[in-house]
Amino acid sequence: MAKPIEYRFCTGPWNFSEGRDPYGPETRAAESFDWKLAALKKLGFDAMMFHDDDAVPDLENKSATEVLKEAKSLRKRLKSEGIAAEMVAPRLWFAPQTIDGAYTNNDKKLRRYAIDRSKQAIDIANELDTDLLVLWLAREGSYIRESKNARRCVDYLVEACDAMLAHDPNIRLAIEPKPNEPMDVAYIPTIGHALALAQLTHDPKRVGTLIESAHAILAGLDPADEIDFAMAFDKLWSLHLNDQNGLKFDQDKPFGSANLRVAFNQVRALERNGYGRRGEFVGFDVHPFRTTRPEHLLKHLDNSRRTFLRLVEKARSFPEKSAQALIADRNYQDLDQLVLEHLMGK
Repeated sequence: MAKPIEYRFCTGPWNFSEGRDPYGPETRAAESFDWKLAALKKLGFDAMMFHDDDAVPDLENKSATEVLKEAKSLRKRLKSEGIAAEMVAPRLWFAPQTIDGAYTNNDKKLRRYAIDRSKQAIDIANELDTDLLVLWLAREGSYIRESKNARRCVDYLVEACDAMLAHDPNIRLAIEPKPNEPMDVAYIPTIGHALALAQLTHDPKRVGTLIESAHAILAGLDPADEIDFAMAFDKLWSLHLNDQNGLKFDQDKPFGSANLRVAFNQVRALERNGYGRRGEFVGFDVHPFRTTRPEHLLKHLDNSRRTFLRLVEKARSFPEKSAQALIADRNYQDLDQLVLEHLMGK
């Protein structure tokens, strides 16, 4: 029997949020990067996720040499603290050039801007000693469907991926799907779409996926099914666990907060597929509630990790033989109760 996986955990600087939501401003003061790095270690996390401008603030106003120098300095800092950089993602959705899309913008010059910035993000990733570039295609869609040619946009996305793959022979691209928000409807809403897009690139083996629980729920899907699907292709390279209360705006609730059973099944899917056995991290893309006071600012991360580890125990102690007997008898009613009682501790 294989040795049980010892999971490693990561989160991003943005997960220490200031309380802003779509309808209101910040409710807490911002904390410094030094504070966040110390908090990461205090929580027992192993790595930090980065957007390009998390790693190098204000990078748009710095030369390429300055950007790489700052990235190299950050790498030394992380190494001294015993923290790895899990991934880098170009934060294209914030740029004024990408209001109407980045890689799928109607303007060729602005598509070139998006690709060039992504190449720079790859250079930053190299300096931080990670080979994973995450692509959240946040504005690759449209507000008005007639404003873009969706067929042509698939070509644009492939062109962008190919340019990134050609820029560095070792970089891996992990596409993070989401069906909507900030765009009205996105072109790559699910893991199936992301994997199909990968097959059109010139090196599909280097194009995989990142699953976020809330994004799957927003697409009306079960995150556990998305995990199983991606891992059937050996293409789940990163993970953002959180929770979501229905088809609302992206809530990034603590893992298991809204639906413990859905969270349990995600952990079961990770366990049965061996996620983490090759060093993959479990990321928590969660935010504290808007009402959270500063002294409780780490609870959402600590609680997500605690819930995950408790659900690992539940997954490993699940009465599989009893479940299989009920499945063979097609007695799904009692199987349903078996799961509930196992989660409730009976």
